[in-house]
Amino acid sequence: MGRGEKDGIGGVRGPRPRRRLMGALSALAGAALLLVGGPFAGSAQAAGLCGGHQVRTLSFSTGKTVVYRNRDYVCAVTIARKSGTRQTMSAGVQARGSRAVVDSGRFTHHAGPVTVHAGHRCVRITGRVGSKTVKSGWILC
Repeated sequence: MGRGEKDGIGGVRGPRPRRRLMGALSALAGAALLLVGGPFAGSAQAAGLCGGHQVRTLSFSTGKTVVYRNRDYVCAVTIARKSGTRQTMSAGVQARGSRAVVDSGRFTHHAGPVTVHAGHRCVRITGRVGSKTVKSGWILC
């Protein structure tokens, strides 16, 4: 029996069924963890979207806006309490003396991240999920 007959065409083996099965099982396990996480399970994901450390959480009935600071930069992400269905969402950050930076649209899980260079200036944070909103005054001064 020649090499081509044993290992496939040109001696190159195709993907093994066991590897495909293991990949499918790991994807299924990851999806199950997202479903089991419950409300606000995306907080760890928000930390991955914004650099720095969490400095404030603005909660409201349909979600929350999480604020992070990394040196001179401020970042915000709005996370829906119930994810999975498309709904109007937004996250916004405005440094005093500058225009607001806003990410808005119809999302299934979160809006943002939005980041501004704040330096040592105060910032104003906004968040929206559905018809409910949250607005901070000037914070992090």
